[in-house]
Amino acid sequence: MTTCGEFLVKQLQAWGVDTVFGIPGVHTVELYRGLPGSGIRHITPRHEQGAGFMADGYARVSGKPGVCFIITGPGMTNILTAMGQAYADSIPMLVISSVNERARLGQGNGHLHELPNQRAMVAGVSAFSHTLMSVEELPAVLARAFAVFEGERPRPVHIELPLDIITAPAGHMQVQPRVQLARPAPARSPLHEAAAKLAKAQKPLLLLGGGCVSAQAEARALATALDAPTALTINAKGLLQPDHPLLIGSNQSLRPVRELALEADVVLAIGTELGETDYDVVFDGDFRIGGELIRVDIDPQQLMRNFAPNIAIQADARTSMRALLELLPPRASDPASPGAQRAAKVRAQLAKDLAGWAHYRALFDTLLEALPQARFVGDSTQTVYSGNHLVELDGARRWFNASTGYGTLGYGLPAAIGARLAEPTRPVISLMGDGGIQFTIAELASAVEARVGIIVLLWNNAGYGEIKRYMQRRDIEPIGVDIYTPDLLAIARGFGCAAERARDHAHLAELLRSAPEDRPLIIEVQEAAPFHP
Repeated sequence: MTTCGEFLVKQLQAWGVDTVFGIPGVHTVELYRGLPGSGIRHITPRHEQGAGFMADGYARVSGKPGVCFIITGPGMTNILTAMGQAYADSIPMLVISSVNERARLGQGNGHLHELPNQRAMVAGVSAFSHTLMSVEELPAVLARAFAVFEGERPRPVHIELPLDIITAPAGHMQVQPRVQLARPAPARSPLHEAAAKLAKAQKPLLLLGGGCVSAQAEARALATALDAPTALTINAKGLLQPDHPLLIGSNQSLRPVRELALEADVVLAIGTELGETDYDVVFDGDFRIGGELIRVDIDPQQLMRNFAPNIAIQADARTSMRALLELLPPRASDPASPGAQRAAKVRAQLAKDLAGWAHYRALFDTLLEALPQARFVGDSTQTVYSGNHLVELDGARRWFNASTGYGTLGYGLPAAIGARLAEPTRPVISLMGDGGIQFTIAELASAVEARVGIIVLLWNNAGYGEIKRYMQRRDIEPIGVDIYTPDLLAIARGFGCAAERARDHAHLAELLRSAPEDRPLIIEVQEAAPFHP
């Protein structure tokens, strides 16, 4: 007999799922019956939050949904934080969980793992949550989930299977073919109006967000066609290459870029929330747009949040860029163009403003000289905060972290594991702090078990250093930030990882180049000299 759990695995495989993150439990074992021989790789994290973060990192790199098998009750409460980060950053994630039998739902009789209402609990961190009430519903519900991932703003989807449904017969079911959705195209009238305004603009500005990561070629062509200085959100890093004459980086919270936004006569914002953690990390509310604003976003509600547009275009970013390029006069890249000169002036001003971060720049120079193709997956830590401003890369999906949006701690390690699984040929450097890594350090065991070679650059300041400075600037006596820090290198070695403390930049480069491929390498970098003045 083919059970519903077995049929689910077949359907997922048919739709291109090759990896599942999960921790088996007595309520989910039937989901595992069909995994052997299916071709789907199973990765076992040490905590369901780690499963969600791994799925997140996998999805950001592969562009495919990260899939999790999660146990009823505590498994779902554990994964909520990871779903919250994915929800904030528009990451496709499919969370499939068990739930108590249909007749026991919401009864409150104290059955194993029972919650009053899992769907209600998940509602705030998912595009939708669905309880499967019959086997026959499954293909249609999965199709709805993939419609979210492919046809609208991607976000987590939760599907829960009651225990009597997971084991129900499904031999009469046929695996359904996947229907590919076309991304929504822009309406003709606002598109033409936008193109006309952009063609006449004397001082245009282009703002690109994470919604554009699949449109790298189009983004570069559009910046050139508009001759517009271009700012990227953290999740959009790499859309313009480091030597692009129009790139002004991810410094929207700094004075030179804010002045540029005020003087721009037309601002085109595509696939960006225009949100606080990309445009106002100093939290003073002073990022303002002086001219007309044209917004392009796949989410109609997002078009109206934060900054009201003069022209709103609900559409896919890549499709919209291509349509705009057809309407704009062609232009060749010119380092001496008016837009390039405006961008060069801003870059020069930024270099002066960021001169005090030369030690961080030297650190990243060492990392990129040793591993020029590395991908950086970060937590909320000082190396991430500085790198958000300083680092430019030659491709999208190479820099992402948890300092934006939801802003969780513990993300960087498991997300890096997921990222390396998605693209094993590219080195992955996880940027972690000594405080953040203690949230998810058990996932080192998952990486060793799965033979995943990642590099963890562990910035150690023996506590929550950034929060301590934040308290001190506000004349608050620091409490709870000078935490006990164990010997993290000894712990890492206990997990089976390679672990070393970098003495200086030359030693750091040597360690990076000799990193093992089949297990993590933890490199501790102490905040004291030579890495910090």
